[in-house]
Amino acid sequence: MHAFRAPETSLGDLDAEATASLIAAAADIALVVDGAGVIRDFAVNSEELSRELAGGEWFGRPWLDTVTEESRPKVEALIRDAAARAAPRWRHINQVAAPGGASVPILFSAVRLGKADSAVAFGRDLRGVSALQQRLMEAQRSVERDYARLRQAETRYRLLFQMSPEPVLVLDAATQKVAEVNPAAARLFGKAARRAIGRPFAEAFDAGSQAAVQSLLSGVRAAGRADDVRARLAAEDRLEVVVSASLFRQDEVVSVLVRLSPVPAAHAGAEPIALPKAKTKLLKLVEGVPDGFVVTGQDARVLSANAAFLEMAQLAVEEQAVGESLERWFGPPGVELDVLMGSLRQRGSVRLFAATLRGEYGAATEVEISAVTVMNGGQPCFGFAIRDVGMRLPAPVKAHSNGARVPLRSVEQLTELIGRVPLKDLVREATDVIERLCIEAALDLTSDNRASAAEMLGLSRQSLYVKLRRYGLGDSGAEEGGAASE
Repeated sequence: MHAFRAPETSLGDLDAEATASLIAAAADIALVVDGAGVIRDFAVNSEELSRELAGGEWFGRPWLDTVTEESRPKVEALIRDAAARAAPRWRHINQVAAPGGASVPILFSAVRLGKADSAVAFGRDLRGVSALQQRLMEAQRSVERDYARLRQAETRYRLLFQMSPEPVLVLDAATQKVAEVNPAAARLFGKAARRAIGRPFAEAFDAGSQAAVQSLLSGVRAAGRADDVRARLAAEDRLEVVVSASLFRQDEVVSVLVRLSPVPAAHAGAEPIALPKAKTKLLKLVEGVPDGFVVTGQDARVLSANAAFLEMAQLAVEEQAVGESLERWFGPPGVELDVLMGSLRQRGSVRLFAATLRGEYGAATEVEISAVTVMNGGQPCFGFAIRDVGMRLPAPVKAHSNGARVPLRSVEQLTELIGRVPLKDLVREATDVIERLCIEAALDLTSDNRASAAEMLGLSRQSLYVKLRRYGLGDSGAEEGGAASE
């Protein structure tokens, strides 16, 4: 702030009329208020603003009565600062408009008039700025709506791409390298599916078919379309497929959409495979059995699943499960599945393994798992029978001091695992159970006082909070509240 250096000489002897003219010219609206905040005079330099504010009704009224409710503390602060001769500050005030009109935003600053017990409030009309802000907000909302529509369209495309029963790939037209593959294509490529992204598409086919595939892609890039070709995959089963391709452009990038349709065995020169009737009945029985049944590879990724498992996992179709690891549904991650798979690899079979299956939308189901190892083409795969025992074996619960109900594990439950899991896993599980029970006992003894419980257990507060999160005994909100109260 920089004030006049010599106002007595530079401004001369200003009379009341000249002073009033200067004040009126310096602001869109000027108010003269006394020490009690009552309006004694005012000036508005715009006819439109004067009509909108109905200023003729302000004479003799407290300034507070002419503003909206949320602006009253700001008016009181302006009057108080002016009386104390504090440095002027600008404040956003919403003046009440004429009956039936909206409030008018005004930016006010007040200064005291010499030795008199009164002040002048200078106001700047913010209607233009407010209208600009409103247009900006409308434009932002419009952009957000457009963005939401684009996200929805992308979600629909992704869902269609993932659920398509036809193998579909997206290639970079310039390099002919694979950019995306859907689950059906991943199953078709077998072991090479993990390495397909970023590799030349032609490498997925045997040497005798690569020239035809490259010719197809070159024709599509040059003319936008080309006739379908037959080719044989380089995978172990050397499946014969029909390759179709079409060109599309997205974000200045030209891509190729490729569809692979397996040639029926009868047309490929091979006889269809017919299972014995007994095997066919067994497959139908497994598909319709009320217990979940899943077949995985040695990496625990799903190869096949029946309808009962899909219902437990809250999945709509089998394609959503195929290719996913069982760890996605069994928790806590890295504990139950590791114990189960370790025992299964060592013993070849597991019976009545207790676990928790978590669905896609958060539903938790207590289950018992029996599993077996079988050999398929020299490679091991695993079959899992999963039974819902939630109604038969409800998890024991204990009421916490804060009213929450927390699932517990007991020593009796651990003894049931003897002979079914390795000793090192039993020791680790027993350690977790003892640690959890000690923490719960400390919380009960201290009436859920986190600081006292940590001191009792010989832990720092942060270490206790980490263990609470690990065992599901508290939330971050409770922790923050406890820390604040300490």
